[in-house]
Amino acid sequence: MEFYTQNGRVRPVRLCDETRKFAHDSLNRKYGLDTLRVDSVELDNLAGLDEMSLLEKYDAAILNIAKNAPIRICDGEKLSGAATLGLAVRHCVPATFGGNPIFLGISHLTVDFETVVTKGINYIKEKAEKYYRIHKATDREEFSKSTLNCIAAFEIWHKRYLDALDDKPEYKANYENLKRVPFEPATNFYEAVQSIWFTFAFIRLCGNWPGIGRIDYLLGDYLKKDLSNGTITLDEAREILAHFFIKGCEWVNGQYIGSGDAQHYQNLVISGIDEDGCDVTNEVTYLVLDILEELGISDFPTTVRVNPNTDEKLLRRVAEVMRYGGGMLAIYSEDVVIESLVKDGYTLSEARKFANDGCWETQVPGKTFFIYSPFDAVQFLQQMTFGAYNKKPEFKSFDELYDKFIRDLRTTVNNFYEDKKRFSVRDDSVPGGWRWTQQSACTVVSLFEEGCIEKGYSYQDGGPVYNINALHIGGLADTVNSLYAIKKLVFDDGLVTLERLFEILKNNWEGEEVLRQIALNRYTYYGNDNDEVDLLCARILSDFADICTSYYGKCGYKLSAGVSTFGRQLEWSPLRLASPHGRRIGEVLAANCSPTPNTDKEGATAIIRSYCKADHTKIPTGAALDIKLLPSSVEGEEGLQALVALIRGFVALGGFFMQPDVVDASVLKCAQEHPEDYQTLSVRVSGWNARFITLDKEWQDMVIAQNEH
Repeated sequence: MEFYTQNGRVRPVRLCDETRKFAHDSLNRKYGLDTLRVDSVELDNLAGLDEMSLLEKYDAAILNIAKNAPIRICDGEKLSGAATLGLAVRHCVPATFGGNPIFLGISHLTVDFETVVTKGINYIKEKAEKYYRIHKATDREEFSKSTLNCIAAFEIWHKRYLDALDDKPEYKANYENLKRVPFEPATNFYEAVQSIWFTFAFIRLCGNWPGIGRIDYLLGDYLKKDLSNGTITLDEAREILAHFFIKGCEWVNGQYIGSGDAQHYQNLVISGIDEDGCDVTNEVTYLVLDILEELGISDFPTTVRVNPNTDEKLLRRVAEVMRYGGGMLAIYSEDVVIESLVKDGYTLSEARKFANDGCWETQVPGKTFFIYSPFDAVQFLQQMTFGAYNKKPEFKSFDELYDKFIRDLRTTVNNFYEDKKRFSVRDDSVPGGWRWTQQSACTVVSLFEEGCIEKGYSYQDGGPVYNINALHIGGLADTVNSLYAIKKLVFDDGLVTLERLFEILKNNWEGEEVLRQIALNRYTYYGNDNDEVDLLCARILSDFADICTSYYGKCGYKLSAGVSTFGRQLEWSPLRLASPHGRRIGEVLAANCSPTPNTDKEGATAIIRSYCKADHTKIPTGAALDIKLLPSSVEGEEGLQALVALIRGFVALGGFFMQPDVVDASVLKCAQEHPEDYQTLSVRVSGWNARFITLDKEWQDMVIAQNEH
């Protein structure tokens, strides 16, 4: 059995044949298609559903899921538990009434697996019972009761698996392992892995898409103890952990064509320091890299926390795995992320705990409500600042134009604030000083977010310790380049008046091809290590961050600044007018914090230098830099060293988050024409990876265009 690579390299073989077959079957949809066999549980015959409150309906849905979801035991699996209802794959609680789901799922969070592993679900149950007594006869009683109901449903699902395993002697190890966890604390590595997996599977079964977080931090001490006392070997541990990754492919089905079939936000974070500043890199860190290298499983996008003291051995292993392609590994510049969170008001010890939201935006796991709202700065610039090119411009200098842009940006942030503040009301009588309006029911994830049980408020209703509603600026490079082109064409070089340029842009550059070519080719845009344009980008980001920060304390959310598109440039492009940097109406342009396609002429190092001129410590939810590398550029020892140096340089220059992908656009074109030959070809799309053939034609074309240059 071979696992696909773009560069033709043969992947190493460390795992046994049975585990490799399990991986092969999973990646080739065996269990994902089985998941689609039963879409949901039906609540149509449930008496009194119409008269139930929102939380009562939710509890009834979770109970029916726990009682009736199909039990799946895969051939030879070492871990038990599976999210077997198809509607959960579509981000819905898989319980329907009249054929329709009642509740949506929750994503963009990483839950508290640390408490699950070290203390167990029974610890959470005891806490829920305590606070149910406290909140009884208050407006928080119903939610507190819901926490107990959902734990009871979890217990039912757990018993169903124990009963299913009990009469199968070939799964005796699974049965014995599952008897204690996740309800009691794990006592060894095997139990710890099973504890995380079973809890993760239940949360997913209920329609949610959580991230995993710092898996080596969670599991490292258990493995170290087992290795030292001789109860497990490193090879045995690798087999167990490989099954965690393989079972994470249980939703691979190839049926949902669009933005990719692996967009479930089950991200991992490895390496870095703990809350005391000690390096957490351990045997599990390297086992994760071994498994990714051998099996090429892209369903757990993994980010490595790197700092100036990161061991060369680890960086070399990261580079070795990264150059197989598939976009499975990304990089956090750890010191910058931690500094950004401290500046944002977190304590140093809390900031050091960071993982992500299951995509790449940073958060403290198990304590953070997170949601983001992106806006296209290109449309905003064209429609608000430039008046859709219909108003006579009265800017006497570029600084006047820029000041108007920032005033308009402040208006946009204020509108966002006005929209979000209605969900929270100042009330000093409740924990944290804010009361939230109930939004929806989501008790299952609330069990694993610190603050929810204690406060008596759910994850969406202000329960977690931290509540972040981030505003993300999109189309950043196109906005920067548009402003820079005006600065050069109009104010510096005097090639055209601003009034005339607006007329030209309103007419989509028709009849002005010479000027358009000047705009396209004469100027050195963002991504080429040109201080003049790069510092304009840095200025915009700094001003945007300051505007967002000015709203802190005015409502229950932090309005943190971030940068992203996440592929939305596809839906935004039809709404854009022609751009001053030579682009016509409707062109699909820059992604995240990356350059406008075909404007970066100087290679990856220049892109990184441009990106790193911004002060990323002011952007606490992050700004993703996409780097595309040809397989030939990372071949051999020289290529390996170059990739290590690229990572080191990114960290040294003050980057935040970098997602490299090693990919050849010619291979992607072949896959587009002959998808049957490229079933498991994975590409980095944005904060997630996707099998290329599960992207629709528009998404495929965008990914090809991003890699072609």
